[in-house]
Amino acid sequence: MAHLCIVDYGIGNIHSAMKALKRFTQDVILSEDPKEIRDAAALVLPGQGAFEAGMEGLRVRGLLNEVKTAAANGKPILGICLGAQLLLEKGHEFGEWEGLGLLPGEVVHFPALQKGAKTPHMGWNSIESALLVPSPYGRGWREAPGEGQTEVKAWKGTVLEGVTAGADMYFIHSYFLKPKDPSHVLAETTYGGLTFASAIGKGNIIGCQFHPEKSGEAGLRILQNFVALAR
Repeated sequence: MAHLCIVDYGIGNIHSAMKALKRFTQDVILSEDPKEIRDAAALVLPGQGAFEAGMEGLRVRGLLNEVKTAAANGKPILGICLGAQLLLEKGHEFGEWEGLGLLPGEVVHFPALQKGAKTPHMGWNSIESALLVPSPYGRGWREAPGEGQTEVKAWKGTVLEGVTAGADMYFIHSYFLKPKDPSHVLAETTYGGLTFASAIGKGNIIGCQFHPEKSGEAGLRILQNFVALAR
C-alpha cells in the first residue's frame, strides 16, 4: 500500500510532480491501476492539457469512480493545473464536459483582458489570500498583504500555510477555476485586470491552478504541506 499515489491518466507533467514530491517522501508511486489508487492514502491529479482529454483519460482507465470514492472517504486529493480543473463540475473547453464534481463550480475561458494581456496566462504571477480588501467573490474584503508579510492567517491549517502572501507561482493556462462557493477559494491571482481563483479547497479536496512543482521554494512548501496532510 502506497502512502501517496500520483494518478497516471495519460496527461503530461507527471514526472516533474513525482520528482518534487520525492523531496518529502519516498513512499510515492505513479499508477493507473485502480487497486493501487484505491489502496493509496492520498492522491495527486497532475496534468496539462484539455479538460475533455483529462476526463476521458480517467474514464478509459476505469478511474472516475476510484477518485470519487477516495474523495467521499476523506482521502486527501491534490489537483494541479488541469487536475485542479477536473475537480469541478463542468469544463467549457471546446464544448461542455462533465468534471469529477468534487467541488461545485466550472472552468471557463479567460474573457477579453486588459493591458494587452494574452492567453494562455503563462509565467510567474502572485497569489493572494481572500480577506479584507475588495473581493470579486462577494465576501466583502480580503486580507491585504502588508509589506514584508510572511504569514497569512487565512492559510493556517491549509496546504498554503507558511507561504508568503504575494508569493510568485508558475502558471500556464487559458481556462480558469470558477467555484460556486466563495468559501472554497483559498487564493486569488490577478491577470489582465481579472481576479480569479488560483487555489481552491474544502476539507480533503485541494486544487492549485498553478504548478507548485515548478514554483520554487514557495511551491515546494505547498507539496510538503500536502505530504504532511496525507500522513
